[in-house]
Amino acid sequence: MDIRPREGANEAQMLLGDAPRGFCGRIHAIHVNGFASGLSAIELETRLIELGFVEGARIEILHEGAFGRDPIAIRVNEATIALRRREAMAILVS
Repeated sequence: MDIRPREGANEAQMLLGDAPRGFCGRIHAIHVNGFASGLSAIELETRLIELGFVEGARIEILHEGAFGRDPIAIRVNEATIALRRREAMAILVS
């Protein structure tokens, strides 16, 4: 797992795409610069925000796909969303 300590805080941060099934936390930020996806950085950021991936939102990983653990089912606040792990790698959580 890619766990990074946030400056000035005691909470550990990680990329949502690296989080295991059952992980619960909050969204800290979205980082799409230099991100490899079929979408442009602005399209991916806009899509994630429209789906509810905003700073402070509560998240929980509910399910992983059988092959390669992809896609993942994520509860964001009260909505359940399927997301590819490569797109989840743009979301920093704690």
